[in-house]
Amino acid sequence: MNPRLLAHDLLQKAEKTEQFSNIALDKALLDAKMSDIDSALASALFYGVTEKKITLDYRLAALSSRPLDTLDKSVLCALRMGLYQLEFMDRIPAHAAINETVSLCSRKSAGFVNAILRSHTRTAATPLPSKEDDTISYLSVKYSIIPALCEKFLSVYGLEKCESIFTALDKTPPTTLRVNTLRISREALAEKIPSAELTELSAHGLKIKASVRSAYGFDDGLFFVQDEASQLCVEALEANAGETIMDICACPGSKSFGSAIRMNNQGKILSYDLHEKKLSLITSGAKRLGIDIITTAQRDGRDFLPEMEESADKVLCDVPCSGFGVLAKKPELRYKDPSVSATLPDIQLAILENACRYVKRGGRLVYSTCTVFPEENEENVHRFLDRHNNFSLTPFCAGALTVDSGMITLLPDEHGTDGFFITVMTKKGE
Repeated sequence: MNPRLLAHDLLQKAEKTEQFSNIALDKALLDAKMSDIDSALASALFYGVTEKKITLDYRLAALSSRPLDTLDKSVLCALRMGLYQLEFMDRIPAHAAINETVSLCSRKSAGFVNAILRSHTRTAATPLPSKEDDTISYLSVKYSIIPALCEKFLSVYGLEKCESIFTALDKTPPTTLRVNTLRISREALAEKIPSAELTELSAHGLKIKASVRSAYGFDDGLFFVQDEASQLCVEALEANAGETIMDICACPGSKSFGSAIRMNNQGKILSYDLHEKKLSLITSGAKRLGIDIITTAQRDGRDFLPEMEESADKVLCDVPCSGFGVLAKKPELRYKDPSVSATLPDIQLAILENACRYVKRGGRLVYSTCTVFPEENEENVHRFLDRHNNFSLTPFCAGALTVDSGMITLLPDEHGTDGFFITVMTKKGE
């Protein structure tokens, strides 16, 4: 299948559904069975246009004689694809970008699309909104993030830090692997994958540019995909051989896998998730990796299991969150209004308060999210501690990080990871 046609089809479908972009793309590429080169082009176009949609529409609006919201979605998606190639893909010649885009269009719309794209090549770029006089619009257009979300970031981090974070989020993130050290060392696997680079913070990670499934060792279970921040979260849990671990919101399973490897596949891990259909991801992943200490079950993290009270040495709560730390990997979140996440802190707190009942005295409780806003992170932790004086913040080490305060927000511009929050607490007692 033509990679541009695949990207065009996916972009149109994305306008109608709320499926995460990575899930939609992975399924489409698997069905299309394209070469690595064509898959890379389709991925770059789909992710790139999704990520830059506001920026592209701002420039297209200045070129088009017709309001963009009156255009057929297939035409608008084609225009975005063409402009994205002209603006952000230097290796594609302008004539090729235009001609290939026009070929996606019907005879009726081809002339219109051709005229706009050629006009762009002859016209100076439309100036951005004023940074001083209209800061929110400036941020929104430059970084392609809806105004409400820009305003939220700005209120938390201030303009300078906000732009630093957004600039980091604009960079295409590498694929990060967690090496299965039950089977191979990190250094040995790095030698087998030409593009591999060692992660700086995690002692068990590799960053690669190759396709995951085609990379050396995938079928043999030598690694699994896990961002470096998530790897550090597992290190903060400090699961040890022979212990009982509970992973409350476990799917797709990377933290359970990482914990099992730390435990040398000795002990017991109970991996729970609300969505029963997702549990097969943990089961199949564990089998590929040669891990047999994980037991899965469908559970609502807010529902108490009396028989499990004070049964776990360590409990991990990687709770459902707004996801605003992973905009680089899930670009559709750039267009999510933060107000729709207003109820999440209470849900997260309910899960945490339930999970704490499973921790043995002297045991460890880790709370984490992949967002960067305080109401889901440190504010929630303080709410919890105010209600549970039998828990206290605990200094911890995770890879190259030493966190004396017991909590840390990882940021893409500072740490080179996903935006991520980790807190470690200890239950008082023995």
